[in-house]
Amino acid sequence: MKLTYYGQSCFAVEVNGKSLLFDPFITANEFAKNIKIRDIKADFILLSHGHSDHIADCITIARGTGAKVICIFEIAEWLNKHGIANTHPMNIGGKWDFGDFTVKCVVAQHSSNLPDGSYGGTAMGFIIYSKEGNFYYSGDTALTLDMQLIAKWVKLNFAILPIGDNFTMGYTDAISAAEMINCRNIVGVHYDTFGFIKIDHDKVKKAFTGAGCTLHLVEIGKSITL
Repeated sequence: MKLTYYGQSCFAVEVNGKSLLFDPFITANEFAKNIKIRDIKADFILLSHGHSDHIADCITIARGTGAKVICIFEIAEWLNKHGIANTHPMNIGGKWDFGDFTVKCVVAQHSSNLPDGSYGGTAMGFIIYSKEGNFYYSGDTALTLDMQLIAKWVKLNFAILPIGDNFTMGYTDAISAAEMINCRNIVGVHYDTFGFIKIDHDKVKKAFTGAGCTLHLVEIGKSITL
């Protein structure tokens, strides 16, 4: 599967010919200033929660592409009120077969509100199952023992985890998360964008390597095959 990184926690994964775009936050991210959202292909948009650094460009991209937005019920209701009707509401513990892939919503320990201050439901993560492979995106989260369940539910090809600390788990907790989910192939997100989440790249990579994991810190706008 090909993963393209757009900065912060925004990335796209191609699954069975479909483009799954996660947590679009691009135009407000100075580090992603060379990314043109009109050029981004999206068949589906998946939102882990309602914070602006995960949802800021959702409405614009959904309108431009016609993508179906997969998110928690409260965010779907909010999007509907803002003219985005092509939504699929879900909640933690739920699973749905979208044809080319299946989504299971899982626990994320984090807050959530929408850009206008309204209630954003509960933050969550996603397991994506497909014939091409399986992956886990934790969303913004603390380390939680619930992650141990993921290894019981799925064999992962890779996982996308936050590593910036302060607002989410840091890299040492992300290494523990990798152990819990039994996945050693990790893509790091939610780092460097703001002063609170700056990381030492060399130090963090060495820590993952020392734990027997591969950490991918993908350059914004670049793609890797996983």
